[in-house]
Amino acid sequence: MTASDDRSYAGAGAAPTESRVLTLDGDDIHLCPDGPRDAPALLLIHGSASSTRSWTPMVPLLTPTHRVIRIDLLGHGRSAKPTGSSYAISDQARRTGAALDLIGVRRAVIVGHSSGGAVATALAEARPDLVTALALINTGPGLDALITQESAAPALAQWPPTDEQLHHMASTGFSPVGHRIPEELLDDVRGMTYHSFTSTMLSTRAYLEQRALPDRLAVLGKPLLVLFGEDDRRWRSSSASDYLAVPGAVVELLPGLGHSPLLEDPPRTAAALLAFAATQAAR
Repeated sequence: MTASDDRSYAGAGAAPTESRVLTLDGDDIHLCPDGPRDAPALLLIHGSASSTRSWTPMVPLLTPTHRVIRIDLLGHGRSAKPTGSSYAISDQARRTGAALDLIGVRRAVIVGHSSGGAVATALAEARPDLVTALALINTGPGLDALITQESAAPALAQWPPTDEQLHHMASTGFSPVGHRIPEELLDDVRGMTYHSFTSTMLSTRAYLEQRALPDRLAVLGKPLLVLFGEDDRRWRSSSASDYLAVPGAVVELLPGLGHSPLLEDPPRTAAALLAFAATQAAR
């Protein structure tokens, strides 16, 4: 395990944050712990073709009361991008749980954005001892909620994607009005390999094909918050109501926001997460 200052990776002007690289199953997994070590833990899991940087605007809003851990899933960000390792959702979840074990986190509220919500669900399935509660942000409940689009994956001969392809791919990640696509988001895609990109997409699809998330979550007995930008252009926001099949689930639509509330309106997103986490601390 190594630790270093992560100021440059977080972006110009960002506060320095601790950066660690753990070796799990022979592959390097990068994570960023922030906030008081003795505070309740929040684990933040990014979506496909993203990284820990997607959460950067949220960190200063969450760390006054929580220990915030961000992780780069295998194939993303500063984690390894091997061709011989599994990108299955269950294996991504297993590595995530092992990473928390290694840094001494025994209980955490797990927050997943987009396909990161599938990893969060798989972690709760495999490690109910570790997961206090779950919060899913714009995570489609099943494949029938997917909004049909042109294929996002460029042909194998064209990798990394051109700037035009990147902007086309990323544009649906935000509300069509008033939100700039962060350059860091485009860099995260550029930093992937074609194998890690396509394997991640196929693994998420396979997990949802096997069983829809509300069906998986309903039997776990974990408190659940679902936040959904009302103007999501990747998943039908009306599908958020499918999560009401989970006993006690709280579902909140966010008007004016698209697929990425954590980047489009960090204060509003953080406020909802903190209110939910506070109810878990009081249990």
